[in-house]
Amino acid sequence: MTDTPQAPDSSVLHRTDNGVSWITLNRPEAMNAVTWSQRERIIALLADASADPAVRAVVITATGKGFCAGADLRGAPAPTHAPGGDRIAGDVARMIRLGAQRLITAVLDCEKPVLAAVNGTAAGIGAHLALACDLVLAAESARFIEVFVRRGLVPDGGGAYLLPRLVGPQRAKELMFFGDAVPAAEAERLGLVNRVVPDAELAECAREWAERLAQGPTRAIALAKQLVNASLDGDRAAALAAEATAQEINMTTADAAEGVASFVERRTPKYRGR
Repeated sequence: MTDTPQAPDSSVLHRTDNGVSWITLNRPEAMNAVTWSQRERIIALLADASADPAVRAVVITATGKGFCAGADLRGAPAPTHAPGGDRIAGDVARMIRLGAQRLITAVLDCEKPVLAAVNGTAAGIGAHLALACDLVLAAESARFIEVFVRRGLVPDGGGAYLLPRLVGPQRAKELMFFGDAVPAAEAERLGLVNRVVPDAELAECAREWAERLAQGPTRAIALAKQLVNASLDGDRAAALAAEATAQEINMTTADAAEGVASFVERRTPKYRGR
């Protein structure tokens, strides 16, 4: 197991263990409402995971009773305004693009599978952070809340992109228009999460799933992730062309050769993530 330097205030904990990069939000007193510095740290760690062949899966989780209660803008750098300090059209959109959207995009574009272990309330951008992950485990006490409407706001951080793809447009609108808390069991029924487990078993289940991913053919999984994500935005011809290209690329990897050889030789494959 190796450790990487933490943020100065330890608001994001990080360790790499058995090929798994563990990213843990650590502001339990604030229900892990994400700050500007935490966001930048998570984005950097996801980029590092993509580039590091020793990292083969990522887990995003949190300490305390909350996964992430949304955005905490206290202490954030002031938005850039026009000379004189007046807000002009474009300032808010720029802030969203450079902030919440960058965070969600970093998860979606990470070249390693990203697993969310949702230990408690996931609200606003916190819910979108979880739902952007490739797999979602939720503790029984977890709740998901599209809290924006309660504040008179439009959902941001990719919410209107993610939710319809998970639950369909009508359900997405219901969640966004009412802002009701969705308990973990209901989130599983709707298709927002893969599995709900007792609170005490969440960390162990996340470890088992992540280490299983880490033992798999890393590049094939990365290419499969890209295919699935892209398929939701394109037509059939584009999806089939992308699939053929992905398979062409994957067949140049050592893991693909190992997978075929192990099948022919009737043995368990030993993937190296290359």
